[in-house]
Amino acid sequence: MIKINPSEVSIGKLHGMMLGAIGPRPIAFASTIDADGNSNLSPFSFFNVFSANPPILIFSPARRVRDNTIKHTLENVKAIKEVVINIVNYDIVQQMSLSSTEYPEGVNEFEKSGLTMVASEKVSPYRVGESPVQFECKVNEIVAMGEEGGAGNLIICEVLLMHVNKNILDEDGKIDQHKIDQVARMGGNWYTRANKGMFEVPKPLSTIGIGVDELPLTIKNSNVFTGNDLGKLANVEKIPQKTGALQFVNNHSDIKVRIEQANQIEIHRFAKQYLDQDDIDIAWNILSAKL
Repeated sequence: MIKINPSEVSIGKLHGMMLGAIGPRPIAFASTIDADGNSNLSPFSFFNVFSANPPILIFSPARRVRDNTIKHTLENVKAIKEVVINIVNYDIVQQMSLSSTEYPEGVNEFEKSGLTMVASEKVSPYRVGESPVQFECKVNEIVAMGEEGGAGNLIICEVLLMHVNKNILDEDGKIDQHKIDQVARMGGNWYTRANKGMFEVPKPLSTIGIGVDELPLTIKNSNVFTGNDLGKLANVEKIPQKTGALQFVNNHSDIKVRIEQANQIEIHRFAKQYLDQDDIDIAWNILSAKL
């Protein structure tokens, strides 16, 4: 066994070791609004349920380790003490990840991630329409763990109203753990899916993804691509230029032959094969060559 004394290692190393050791962690996909009514949507894996009577959930937006700044979510719940905590399932994991991009203040992550804003009944922030379970909450208390980078801020939330998609219920009206198909956070880029094991989602923090709202309409409205597909395609800094995409296709005869006479749906299905393999560059070159 190795020994790690928290006072003798960097916060970054300690943070990584703790997250690698403590998991799977459920994800609070938190929707808030600022004082001007602008929506914000961001995921947090420091999250769990802590009481049923009263119904209490707690999540923690930590101060950033790299520069000790705080997240918009924390600023928002200090101003407007309301939040909707949306549960993340596999169908929206890529869009959830995209929403964690460091977009500037005032940018609506619902639009960037391509998720549906649904009006809440008890609170002001919107719900994520695609989420299988949504908790409308009031913020009872915010407890700061410290003032340095890496310090958590416990947001203690009381559930006012819970929304459950009936499609995830079993015949007894209980939540079916297979149907809800939740995902949870592990260390690094790793997640885990109920009954399916671990999978990787590259962090979107090193670049600013264009967002689903900036995708061409033929792609955004395609019946071929899932929300996860759109999340992958939108997590790029820019769409490849058509000239470069054509050059790529011309250099790959197998791809060129496949798409020369293909219609739009066939092109999308072909690109999706590469998206399913997480080969985003090839998928985009196929799509851009035919835009």
